[in-house]
Amino acid sequence: MSDTRRTDAVLLLVALVWGSSYLSAQTATAALPVLLVLLMRYALSAVACLGLVAARTGARPGSRRWTRDELRAGVPLGLTQAAVLVVETYGVAHTTAANAGLIISLTIVLTPFLDRTGHPGGLPPAFYAAAGVCVLAVGLLMSGNGFHAPRLGDLLMLGAALVRAAHVALIGRLTAGRVIRPLQLTTVQTLVGCALFLLPAAGDLPDLARTDAATWAQLVYLALFCSVFAFLAQTWAVQRTSASRAGLLLGTEPIWAAAVGVALAGEHFTPLTGLGAALMVTGTYWGQAVERAHRADALRTTTTATATTTTTEGSPHPEGTASPPKRLTSA
Repeated sequence: MSDTRRTDAVLLLVALVWGSSYLSAQTATAALPVLLVLLMRYALSAVACLGLVAARTGARPGSRRWTRDELRAGVPLGLTQAAVLVVETYGVAHTTAANAGLIISLTIVLTPFLDRTGHPGGLPPAFYAAAGVCVLAVGLLMSGNGFHAPRLGDLLMLGAALVRAAHVALIGRLTAGRVIRPLQLTTVQTLVGCALFLLPAAGDLPDLARTDAATWAQLVYLALFCSVFAFLAQTWAVQRTSASRAGLLLGTEPIWAAAVGVALAGEHFTPLTGLGAALMVTGTYWGQAVERAHRADALRTTTTATATTTTTEGSPHPEGTASPPKRLTSA
C-alpha cells in the first residue's frame, strides 16, 4: 500500500470510528447513567494518555511533560470539551444514532460563523446557501414520519453542534502561535473531564460492579478508540496529507454514523429523513468546500499584498530616500 493510500485509509478509519461512537454511546447510556458513562470515558482515556506521556518523556530525557502554554490552553478546552460531550451524550440517548451523527455534522458550517479568522470581509453568499441546505436537512431529519414537535434528542444534538463549533473555534484561538503538543493537550483535557464528572457521578459508581462485559466493551471502545486512538491517528494522518483531502475524508463521519445505525441498530429512514440525510451530507460538503476555497483565496491575497509591501519598502527611492509604504486596502 502506498503512503497516500495508507494515510487515506487511516483518515477513513478515524471517520468510521467517530461515526460509530454515537451507537456505542447510545448503548452504554441504556445500561448506565450518562454522567457515569462520561466519567469512565474520561478516566480510561486519561490512564491511556498518561501512560503515553510518561513513555514519551522517559524516552526523551530533559523534555518537559507539560509546558505552561499546554496547561493554559488545556484547562479551558477541557471545560468546553466536557460541555460538548455532556450535551452530545444526553442527546444521543434520546434520538437515533443516525440522526445524532448527521445533526452533529452541522459543526462544519457553524464553526466558520464563530471563527472569522481567514475570512476577511465575511463569508461568501454560497456558504450561507450551503448553511440553508443544512437547516432544511435538520428539519427533515426531525420530522420522522411527518412534521411534528422536535424530539428532545434532536434539539440536544443541535445544541451539541453549536457547543462543538465554539470548542473548535476556541482551539484555534488558544493554540495559535504557540508550540503545543497534541498528546499533552489531550491529556490535560481528559484530566479536567475526570475532575468535572467525578463528584456528580460518584453516587453511581457502585453500578459498575453490576455492569456486564458488553457495556464495559462499549466504555473501552469510547475511551481508547473514539478518543485516544482517533485523535492521535488524525494528527498523524493530517501531517502527511493536505488539509483539503483530510477534511474530505473526515467529513464522511455522518455517512458512517447513518450506516452503523441502520446496519447494527436496525434503524431505518423514512422518505423524509432519507431526503434530510442526503441534504445534510450535501450541505456540509458544499459548505466545507466553499469555506476552504475562501480561506485559501484570502491567504493568497494576504501573501501577495505582504510581498508587494515588502518589495516596495525595500526598493531604493529614485532620489535616494526610502519610499513611503503603500497603504493596503481590502478588496
